[in-house]
Amino acid sequence: MPSLFSAKRLIALLVGMIVLVVLISFSLRDRDNANPAESLIKDVVGFGQSLVAKPTHFVVERYTKIESFLHTYEENERLKARIQDYASVQAEVQQLQQENAELEELVGIEEDLSDYEPIRATVIARNPDQWDEKIILDRGTVHGVEANMAVMTAKGLIGKVTLVTNRTATVELVTTQNPNNRISAFVAEDESIFGLIEGYDEERRELILRRLDTNAKVEKGQKITSSGLGGIFPKGIYIGEITEVTSDDHGLTKLAYVKPADDFLTLNQVLIASRTVPMVTGEDGDVEGEEVAEGEDSE
Repeated sequence: MPSLFSAKRLIALLVGMIVLVVLISFSLRDRDNANPAESLIKDVVGFGQSLVAKPTHFVVERYTKIESFLHTYEENERLKARIQDYASVQAEVQQLQQENAELEELVGIEEDLSDYEPIRATVIARNPDQWDEKIILDRGTVHGVEANMAVMTAKGLIGKVTLVTNRTATVELVTTQNPNNRISAFVAEDESIFGLIEGYDEERRELILRRLDTNAKVEKGQKITSSGLGGIFPKGIYIGEITEVTSDDHGLTKLAYVKPADDFLTLNQVLIASRTVPMVTGEDGDVEGEEVAEGEDSE
């Protein structure tokens, strides 16, 4: 009995193998149509693949879109950073170009100060409460700066040194409201017309030139320069241009409003005029043996 069962199993196995070989050989032939068995198998397999493929494609598409979105966001952030860096560099370039232009203009001024030893300086601080009064420079006694030295830009006179430390200097601007601040000046077109810069009109943002002779021919548009008589400010430094001429409160002299040479709101590069002059005792013009810094004799 067991041997008969084994013989049947062997016969069934051989028949199955023969059928499988026939089916394989039949399926490998070039045919335009599939047989029913192939059609059934392919339909079942295709249906199963579609059940798996559609969700898979859906997930892959969503993942791809999310990845693309994240990549776009990161790229956008990088571009923003580059734009900010470009704007920063552009601002620095413009600032350097402006400073370079100012320095080139100062070179021309240095050549005109033959009797002085110009010291270049940069504005490093400014008190908002005294914006029209004072500025602080990055030069001090170690650089040869002393009190009462004149300070100017390439466009003209701006003030004088009032306080000095080892490495800084405080400058009182000509626009100060200090009543003791006076500048001896004359009309560039006629040096015989003298006056004193005394005061600053905040509303007009103009200097006031006082003590002009009533007979002096002072007109709008004339240039005002320093006379050099006070011993602090070099002669011939441009101060500003007359915008209006009128009489003083008492009618004894004339006064004129002068538009400053430079824009005091944006001061940056300046020159300090350094010079030592002998002090005269007043007795036969004798000169003391010791030299004093320019400006000890206040204007």
